[in-house]
Amino acid sequence: MVGESGTSCTGNKYHYYRFVNTKKKKLCDAKHKSIRKDRLEDVVIGHIKKMLMDDEFVNHLATKAFELQEKESSELPLLRKQLEETEKGIENMLNAIQAGILNDSTKKRLDDLEGLKSELEASIIKEEIRKPTYTFKQIYFYIMSFRDVDTDTVKGRKTLVDHFVNSIVVYDDKILINLNYKKGSKQISFKEIENSGLSSGLVSSLGPSKTTEFVQWFLFYKECEI
Repeated sequence: MVGESGTSCTGNKYHYYRFVNTKKKKLCDAKHKSIRKDRLEDVVIGHIKKMLMDDEFVNHLATKAFELQEKESSELPLLRKQLEETEKGIENMLNAIQAGILNDSTKKRLDDLEGLKSELEASIIKEEIRKPTYTFKQIYFYIMSFRDVDTDTVKGRKTLVDHFVNSIVVYDDKILINLNYKKGSKQISFKEIENSGLSSGLVSSLGPSKTTEFVQWFLFYKECEI
């Protein structure tokens, strides 16, 4: 669906999401009805806020993000393991020297290990800069910070959508909110929305109730004159 706006005969301006082919093909059946922008976004933002206020959910999300970070950083653990092995090799060579085993071979081997250690330490620093590793607490408090986002502003609402929402699927009788984490989907029927008091004027062209599904992408668009 795409964002559009229009002005009524009374001068009031309305913003809504409209099926992309409705205007081009002049379709007007119930399957191609438009959705009030503010009402739909209120439902989505309300769900995100409710989710963020759940301490158990925040802890779960932070845990999964921390675990994913460890899995994705495959290069860093390998470098650290190589460094550990190199340091053990240096320690063994020093013990051999202390035991009186000192010749050209042991000296060269020690020099090679010292050089390799310096290279590995430099590579680890570069990798840590390129992909910084965050502690669980840092990730947890970062997610918690979204509780303070001002959802009365377009910027604040867009921030929540950009960080947590993957897509919105609109059906004839419900919407499906897909979030950016595994099993992060929430299905909300229009009846539930009506009971919550957010549905007034949600659908701009009512028609007979249908169960046929139609899938559209939800886009948080910038308000503009069309």
